[in-house]
Amino acid sequence: MAQLRGAFTALITPMNSNESIDFEGFRKLVRFQLESGISGLVPLGTTGETPTLDESEEERLIDIAMTEAKGKVPVILGAGSNCTRDAVKYVKRAKDKGADYALVVTPYYNKPTDEGIYRHFAECAKVGIPIIVYNIVGRTGKNISTPLLARIAELPNIAGVKESSGDIGQMMDVIQTIKRKKPDFSVLSGDDAYALPLAAMGGDGVISVLSNIAPRQVTALVTAALSGDFEKARELHYKLLPAFKAAFIETNPVPIKAAMNMFGLPAGSLRLPLCKLMEENEGKLKAAFIEAGIFAAPGKDADTFC
Repeated sequence: MAQLRGAFTALITPMNSNESIDFEGFRKLVRFQLESGISGLVPLGTTGETPTLDESEEERLIDIAMTEAKGKVPVILGAGSNCTRDAVKYVKRAKDKGADYALVVTPYYNKPTDEGIYRHFAECAKVGIPIIVYNIVGRTGKNISTPLLARIAELPNIAGVKESSGDIGQMMDVIQTIKRKKPDFSVLSGDDAYALPLAAMGGDGVISVLSNIAPRQVTALVTAALSGDFEKARELHYKLLPAFKAAFIETNPVPIKAAMNMFGLPAGSLRLPLCKLMEENEGKLKAAFIEAGIFAAPGKDADTFC
């Protein structure tokens, strides 16, 4: 299997004011990403509000993404569930729809043992599509330790990990104990702010939230870091850092959708239990995106980053 390297966008799901999905808006977003040179796309992840989508809606979103992106960039399709049988079903769907990878999250809420987590991924791996393990303890309640991940990585079809543990020490351990033995095992940051440090340690890029609105900028940062141009990468990192932080001023994807609405990109509303960005955070969000050069300051142009 080909190694994943670069900047990959965790796509939002745009919605109308009545909370129905704006499918044509989603198509426009996919095209915007492709035109901006993104390395790949990640539909139906956390940022896509997948917990509140029904399967018929997911099917249409998948079909749009695959029609627009297939053969141009890799598509990593969200396929997680806290029910192993459902996760296997979604991994099969990813394979049948022609996705390049399936993104499988740690089973959440159930809080399985390490053995249960291992068996969960073992069942998903049997489907026969490359799998990216999604480790995000803040949403699942269970961290995948490095020894457990090393065991999972020995299963067939395990292609890499999206590391959202927030623990830079753990990320170093993953690279040292797993990636150095299996160089094609992709270690991707699940947090924009860790894209540069992870690349500097030998990682492979980022699955990004900010790139929904700033794909060229995030791609430029990751490209510089992966090519060893750390002077440029640091400059871009610190330029974008205010936006990295502001994108998580409230629960993702609330802030990024608000920013996209300000920017004129299709984003729209959210589905309960997620709701509109708090009014007191709107000014903070806009100011951070101006500071990062993504929004234009009054009387000035936004930065090009290119």
